[in-house]
Amino acid sequence: MLAFVLFVLGFAAGSLLAPLVVPYAGDVGRRGRLVMAVVAGAVSALFGWRPGWSPVLPALVYLAAVGTLLAFIDVRMKRLPDRFTLPSYGVVAVLLAVAAAFTGGGLRHFEHALIGMAALFALYAVQAFAVPSGIGLGDVKLSGVLGLVLGWFGARAWVTGLLATYLLGGVIAVGVLVVRRTRKGEFPFGPSMLAGTLVALLAAAG
Repeated sequence: MLAFVLFVLGFAAGSLLAPLVVPYAGDVGRRGRLVMAVVAGAVSALFGWRPGWSPVLPALVYLAAVGTLLAFIDVRMKRLPDRFTLPSYGVVAVLLAVAAAFTGGGLRHFEHALIGMAALFALYAVQAFAVPSGIGLGDVKLSGVLGLVLGWFGARAWVTGLLATYLLGGVIAVGVLVVRRTRKGEFPFGPSMLAGTLVALLAAAG
């Protein structure tokens, strides 16, 4: 029942957020808006299934909605707008702080979230500086938000999210190489980051 309710909420959130894609990627059309709503609903439902009801669930549902929006923009325009990544630090941090008040060992979870945020942001920032063609600044800014949520679930989830992200990114890179038959050209890394985080969160909550 919870998964169904969250699917409906996520679907509604995706529908409401879809027009925000227009200034960055143009009108995605009715089909694109429907796909965006379904994806947001499906990811929200997954969080309803696992971990199920818990104080951290609002933060996860927020991430599902905003993550869907960012993924669609990144796929179309290869960018992750500050308008959505930067405010997410405050929103997710507040939601996790509230969750900490209703969770056993909540303060420890919140401390781990902050450490996860700083560590993942630093890792991506170093990579962006060392290999500018591989990671963009938008990816760096998104990484801290994802690090917050991954850190909440502990070091194993953090590491799993990182490994899953690069595994998915590598698979996509190989696919792009095969299709284009050239190493030239960029591909959006944000969707891999979001998908890798999703895998890690579902695994951690199991």
